[in-house]
Amino acid sequence: MAEENRESTPKGRVVTGVIGADVHVVGNRLLAMALERAGFKVVNLGVLVSQEEFINAAVESNADALFISSLYGHAELDCQGLREKCIEAGLDDILIYVGGNVALGKQDWAEVEKRFLAMGIDRVFPPRTPPKVGIELLEKDLAARKRSKA
Repeated sequence: MAEENRESTPKGRVVTGVIGADVHVVGNRLLAMALERAGFKVVNLGVLVSQEEFINAAVESNADALFISSLYGHAELDCQGLREKCIEAGLDDILIYVGGNVALGKQDWAEVEKRFLAMGIDRVFPPRTPPKVGIELLEKDLAARKRSKA
């Protein structure tokens, strides 16, 4: 019975998708599958996803996190204002993770990460980051949030 209950209760709810005009779907699909295997309920929006679509799906699914993929290098532009729009929609404490090839050209990763964090993104991942890394950090962040609310 305990095993059955554990399987029916997800660890959390996550919306995944590829933001903006990007059509690179493989990494997003692999990430969604890894999240599902790790026990999360996933709403996968696919490719060509706008900020509004991410937000609407998060509201509808009562999501704990957004996992935003981008491989075409324009994630910084595509994610501008996202945190503010989430707050306007009542998603004040949703976790926002962005990963992939998020910036054009060869740039210092510490500087890229700094810019995303300044935009209100909780975590940003460089190219070729294994899904396991993001999942472990999500579990850690959700546990910390639960402790702070208790």
